[in-house]
Amino acid sequence: MKVHPSQLVQGCMITLDVMGKTKRPIIPKHTVITPIHIKVLHNFKIQSVEVSSKLSNGSPFLPKEKAEGHKFSDSPSIEFSAFHEHYLETVKQYKQWFSLWQGGSPLDLKEVRSIFVPLLQEAIQAKREVFLLHHYSTEADYNEHHSVAMGLISGVLASKLNDNQGEWIQVGLAGLLSDCGMAQISETILNKEGPLNEKEYEEVKKHPTYSYRLVESTTSLNNRAKLAILQHHERLDGSGYPLGLEKGKIHLFSQITAVSDMYHAMTSERVYRKKQSPFKVLEAILKEQFGRFDHHVIQAFVKEMTNYSAGTKVKLSNNQLADIIFVEPSTPTRPMVRLHEDGEIIPLRDNPDIHIEEVFD
Repeated sequence: MKVHPSQLVQGCMITLDVMGKTKRPIIPKHTVITPIHIKVLHNFKIQSVEVSSKLSNGSPFLPKEKAEGHKFSDSPSIEFSAFHEHYLETVKQYKQWFSLWQGGSPLDLKEVRSIFVPLLQEAIQAKREVFLLHHYSTEADYNEHHSVAMGLISGVLASKLNDNQGEWIQVGLAGLLSDCGMAQISETILNKEGPLNEKEYEEVKKHPTYSYRLVESTTSLNNRAKLAILQHHERLDGSGYPLGLEKGKIHLFSQITAVSDMYHAMTSERVYRKKQSPFKVLEAILKEQFGRFDHHVIQAFVKEMTNYSAGTKVKLSNNQLADIIFVEPSTPTRPMVRLHEDGEIIPLRDNPDIHIEEVFD
């Protein structure tokens, strides 16, 4: 829907680039609105913006009264895709489930499957959208977005490693439910603004065990998926938790959920840590793959994430817009690009200080 900046509220999601007088967007699409964005829009005298009909937490967006004297012409609105609408509804539903689990209610996997599995099946057909889900979480609603996104990313990644639909649905469910045990962690810890102290962190490290106990007696979740829930913070070098397992004792499903977990966490805005560029995170994952994560899982993840074609529009870390013109398989996160501003061709492989900040449709 189209609204004036004075009608925006925190949590609105931009669905179309907000352009000024240059080729670079003032605010790119997929941005979740905060007070500073509203101030920027007023400073640039922007008359209208396209936003989703739902907030980032899945609630309906109810525009504020438009300030006096502000006018803008009407035109066809641009809404989020059906996939995004379904995703936000699932985030909202997960929040309700989590509240029930906090109150001691058992996990109803039949209900969880009925809502999540159709979304995962949509995600398999909309892979690029899945890897942009970090845009929609904010500090306030990170936990529920993280669980749903982790489930989708895990399921999509599993589908690239295994053609069996039943298997990748199980992995997706494992990703979704990996943090359900957080419901047994003190709300004081969950809502803390700032880094956790050692005692608090030790308590949080128990959540995979709590999650496992919530799903342990569920017959429609197979044992491999249950292991993925218990082991999603384990690392091949033994540095993970809760059991400190090493290579050979960690199931492949666990490695899929682990990589999905780390990617979404590092690319999302959190109370105590700013989000990072997806491609900077991918490069960090590649550097850490030896010894901590399964090589085949990492390679499949990076290949899927960087499966863009020549002509794809990207934003660089120096705020330049560019088009990808060639991708070298050995360095997929560092393709050759052509700058929009002057047509200069830059091989990112030879420019380590510049990385891809974002990919546009």
